[in-house]
Amino acid sequence: MTTVRLRPEGPADITAVRQVVTEAFARPDAPVPAEVGLVEALRASEAWIPELSMVAEVGGEIVGYALLSRVRVDPGILPALALGPVAVRPDRQGLGYGTAVVQAVLDAAAELGERLVVVLGNPTFYRRFGFEPAARFALTSPWSGLGDPWQALVLPAAVSGAEPPPSGDVSFPHAWAQV
Repeated sequence: MTTVRLRPEGPADITAVRQVVTEAFARPDAPVPAEVGLVEALRASEAWIPELSMVAEVGGEIVGYALLSRVRVDPGILPALALGPVAVRPDRQGLGYGTAVVQAVLDAAAELGERLVVVLGNPTFYRRFGFEPAARFALTSPWSGLGDPWQALVLPAAVSGAEPPPSGDVSFPHAWAQV
């Protein structure tokens, strides 16, 4: 893997991030993948946390992207994070950029004192970061019935803290309804 610079997305990166997400999720039946709209809608919402929109840059070019946005766990309306989308340009996949950008955004969340991250995705990929089936944490969502792809990660702040990680129904911002 070539030297990769991992950093929060800046205003000048918006077009490049859109391109990476578009290419990564391209489908013949959707000229603009739903994931592009998700990122744009989250940017304009209260769920957006600028420090947790991370890019992987190689040679001045954005090649990867990972986003954590705010979700809530009810009862109690406890804060948590949702991971997604995660995108790597198709010609750069399999080179470790996805792993690097996901680890960077998870590290940033831990540094901010966040406690819980949920994701709907490939268990083989996400388990390398410590994600486990969300049912083990009594977390439900519209995707609970999908089994292993619905996963959760308890971040170090929650592991070392006095309070257990939240459990309950995970409420996603409206932007997620389009995905």
